[in-house]
Amino acid sequence: MKAFFGHLRTVTKHRHAVIRHCRKAGILWQGLRHDLSKFSPVEFIPGVRFYQGGKRSPNEQEREVYGYSKAWMHHKGRNKHHFEYWTDYDPKTRKVAPVKMPTKYLIEMFCDRVAASKVYLKDKYDDSAPLKYFLNVKSIRFIHPETSQELERLLTMLSEKGEDETFKYIRTLKR
Repeated sequence: MKAFFGHLRTVTKHRHAVIRHCRKAGILWQGLRHDLSKFSPVEFIPGVRFYQGGKRSPNEQEREVYGYSKAWMHHKGRNKHHFEYWTDYDPKTRKVAPVKMPTKYLIEMFCDRVAASKVYLKDKYDDSAPLKYFLNVKSIRFIHPETSQELERLLTMLSEKGEDETFKYIRTLKR
């Protein structure tokens, strides 16, 4: 029961933080629909089974046990704010390649990354934390170069100018 309520609390806390950020970014409706698939059995049950005490994603533990995360594969295939959703076969190379994300999903991804940093880091969070995480994993991501560049620009702005200035700028972006 501890894992059930712990996972439920973590998912709900994260989702509510994303909703607040999406409201600040001018995409409240997206925020209200954010991560609803996490409450589906295919995602929620492994989330409880592999709950890590709110310190890291249960998907990491599921990968360690099975070599993959069925919950993550389900999640990324249904949530357009994940860059992993945006891959397709390139007709020229006949290989899977990253596709540039539409701006409205890029903004939601930014909100998601900031919220996740706050939830997992708790009182250790500062506005440079999401950028540090991004830079730490940037070289291993399969993400469209323009999407990566724009996300890094927003995270850098957050780090240097703070939330108020960054969300003010985000609200001016064309969707």
